[in-house]
Amino acid sequence: MIRNALGTLRIPSLALGFGLLLSACDGSQSSLEDASAVTADSAALTSPAPAARVTASAVAAAAVESSAVSTPVMFVTQVPTAGADRFSSRLAAFANHMGDLGSAPRGGDLMIRYPDGSLRNLTKEAGYGMEGQQGANAIAVREPTVHWDGRKAVFSMVVGAPTRQYGTVNVKWQLYEVTNLAQGQTAVITKVANQPTGYNNISPLYSSDDRILFTSDRPRSGEAHLYPQLDEYESTPTVVGIYSLTPSTGELRLLNHAPSGAFSPTIDSYGRVIFTRWDHLQRDQQADAGSFGDFNYASEAVGAANVGRQAEVFPESRNGMTSAAYGRINGFTFNLFSPWQMNQDGTEELTLNHIGRQELSFGYLTRSFATDSALSDNTNTSIIANKKYIRNDGGIFQIREDPRTPGTYYGIYAREFGSMTSDQIVRFTGAPTLNAEQMKVEDASPAAVNNSLSGGRFRNPLPTSTGHMVSTYTASATTGNNTSFRLYQLRTDASGMLIAGSPLTPGISKSITWWNPDSLSSFNGVLWELEAVEVVARTRPTGSAAAAALEAPERAVLAEEQVNEAALRQWLKTNNLSLIVTRNQTSRDRGDTQQPFNLQVPGGAKTAKASGRVYDISHYQVLQGNQVRAYSNFNSGRRVIAQPMAANSNNVANPSGPAGSVKIAADGSTAVFVPANRALTWQTTDANGEAIVRERVWVTMQPGEIRTCAGCHGENSVNQANGAEATNKPEALRALLRQWKQATGGSPTLVNGSQPLTPTRSTSATSQPVAAGSAAVTPTVSTLSTSVIEQTRPLSRGTAGTPQRTARASLTR
Repeated sequence: MIRNALGTLRIPSLALGFGLLLSACDGSQSSLEDASAVTADSAALTSPAPAARVTASAVAAAAVESSAVSTPVMFVTQVPTAGADRFSSRLAAFANHMGDLGSAPRGGDLMIRYPDGSLRNLTKEAGYGMEGQQGANAIAVREPTVHWDGRKAVFSMVVGAPTRQYGTVNVKWQLYEVTNLAQGQTAVITKVANQPTGYNNISPLYSSDDRILFTSDRPRSGEAHLYPQLDEYESTPTVVGIYSLTPSTGELRLLNHAPSGAFSPTIDSYGRVIFTRWDHLQRDQQADAGSFGDFNYASEAVGAANVGRQAEVFPESRNGMTSAAYGRINGFTFNLFSPWQMNQDGTEELTLNHIGRQELSFGYLTRSFATDSALSDNTNTSIIANKKYIRNDGGIFQIREDPRTPGTYYGIYAREFGSMTSDQIVRFTGAPTLNAEQMKVEDASPAAVNNSLSGGRFRNPLPTSTGHMVSTYTASATTGNNTSFRLYQLRTDASGMLIAGSPLTPGISKSITWWNPDSLSSFNGVLWELEAVEVVARTRPTGSAAAAALEAPERAVLAEEQVNEAALRQWLKTNNLSLIVTRNQTSRDRGDTQQPFNLQVPGGAKTAKASGRVYDISHYQVLQGNQVRAYSNFNSGRRVIAQPMAANSNNVANPSGPAGSVKIAADGSTAVFVPANRALTWQTTDANGEAIVRERVWVTMQPGEIRTCAGCHGENSVNQANGAEATNKPEALRALLRQWKQATGGSPTLVNGSQPLTPTRSTSATSQPVAAGSAAVTPTVSTLSTSVIEQTRPLSRGTAGTPQRTARASLTR
């Protein structure tokens, strides 16, 4: 498992094996005019006295405040989209970032509601938006986030609509800021400087240091010929990941590369970026269908050759396959919208506290090797606290932390299709002091009965600083053409469930027409009210702004090899690389019994239960997400597929292993330099390169990041043999550092025994930000034989201890 740290808490993270994880509407209401101004000082937007903070170790289920909502609430209005749940439309579970009029009809606005019930139309005040026939100044608005000081907000807006029949517009969602939010002021809206202008930028939020984080469909490295990235399920355009922008300087960084998309990021009280990610690492179903003209390009480069249809190598086939050595391998598919976390600089990306399919979609999960009776098709539910089942064709969306109970989160448990990501509200624990076995998901609103939500559907739950609960709500049990989404204050019923109380507005109506583009479309009715946020000042979290220092075993190896950690990290940044270190690839979490868990390195480390087949693992193969899959008669753009990591001469050579691999050392450890800013996955293989344990989930590393991992699938509490996590000093890291010193021309230089190694040869001597997706520089160097791994053990060393962990979070399940 790969580790994280948060202040004084240490959250082990990332492990190997996540494969088992995770037309017009009519109305009669007249238009609502701008509310009368009520003079008020901007202090009206500051937060009330802070409530006592309670660390959540169990799901908090206290009744919500029943008095009138006492803080300002900002939200957006949206002209309803035609159809029950139009594919890739504004409220869809995925591909919801499109700016065309079919996906996002114009006519909505950015609104604010004050405690006295008055409303302001902020976009209208600032000169944006149109009544009646939509044209050049028509807008749609989405996803505001209020700044820490409560005095401004950032949001996404698309401007423009065809002005004539058959006309077209090529416009994108862009980021804007609004100021003057207090009653009696006039809103001012400015476009955020230095953002990508040719792409859809949505879901913005402020980082603790005032950078703007947002999701975008900008290609990973900005190459226009790769646009758009297609998801791994429907091969439909998707956002590429979460970006960081410093508007004053234009510094743009990709924080995570998500092949099927990342959605609705927020920052919790611990400083973590929390978001929903679509985990869908599986082989291409369009290629399996054989009717879409799938083919590969030789590379991501401009002008790369079409090399025709190419077989995929990872993960296992969707329909199953046969291995001469291991018999029948069951088919594998993956489709879960999971909660994820990362630091605000993009480091330590992992599923929230290592939660995965064993804890969320527990029960029946197919084993990988069909003929191994020791593997199980069922998870062990006795070791997990969660009893709320999350389906594999949906997940948890629109996550928000309760500001009065840090570590308690609300979200919408919805399915991928037919829901407009509206459904039941769930509440779950996720404080960094909990591991995945301890996390709980519970009903916060009534659950569906026989697939029907008789009590209505919710969207965008907002727990407020005053204990109130606000949410978008419709009384409809299902979604359809007449679904009406309105903003409601919620209350709790006798059983403690959240139910709709009173609407927060009298209904905001518009009558508009637009070219779509052949025919004239119209809408006359009540607009949707979506994505409410509280307009109050909040404390800036500082806990997870950046990655933590290395733990004791890895620090000890660096010290013994006289390698300066800062110098090593700087070299990694300069070369757009990261480093993954695993202490013992044979150790796996006790809850994962769907892939082989009795593992040994030939002649070396072994971790196994008392019975069952023991598998030899010899190589650790890293695969990278290459955007090379395209279609001749389907959507334009390219899909990411997993291919062996490009050769890197800075790694210890492994001529006997599969492409992109390193040898597993006798102590079970591995260490490998990997490309940064690109989705990665991995697997352990036998001596012949055949996969034993597959990762089946993507993770992104940042330039200069060093991720350390105790085992192949990080232990939540104990491993498969009921043992604690590994604390050995990884010998593979020692071998790699010696290789690195030789490759960079460095040698230990000591002054009174206190000056560690600094590389004497590198591609650059200065530190500078790495542009998102910039190519790694690979020096031409001599390499060492894999035998160096067996030759690097000092004759005498003390054992480096590892402090006791309070929680476990791992990359994969």
